[in-house]
Amino acid sequence: MNRTELIIATAIILFVAFALGWFTYWLLHRFRRVTGTDMGEVERLAQELHDAEELRDEAIAYAEHREAELTNQLSQMEAELRAAMDGLRSARAENEALRAASAKS
Repeated sequence: MNRTELIIATAIILFVAFALGWFTYWLLHRFRRVTGTDMGEVERLAQELHDAEELRDEAIAYAEHREAELTNQLSQMEAELRAAMDGLRSARAENEALRAASAKS
């Protein structure tokens, strides 16, 4: 192999490497390219996600508010129950005292 053949072989190898690299870049660029419809769908999905997060936050806020209302209502009912039980206890004690007084007479 003489000097001219070596230069031609090297040039061909370098050209093939260049063409292969360019083709690989073009292929990757073609597959990774985002079209307008894809961007529209991404925007739509992002908006739906945002709406869903807002709805979730509203539901959490409503649940916390409702829980606070129910807790307040429960504590009021427990206070009324304690008052009713105390009234019943005192009425029973008064009834027992009246029975004891009527039994003595």
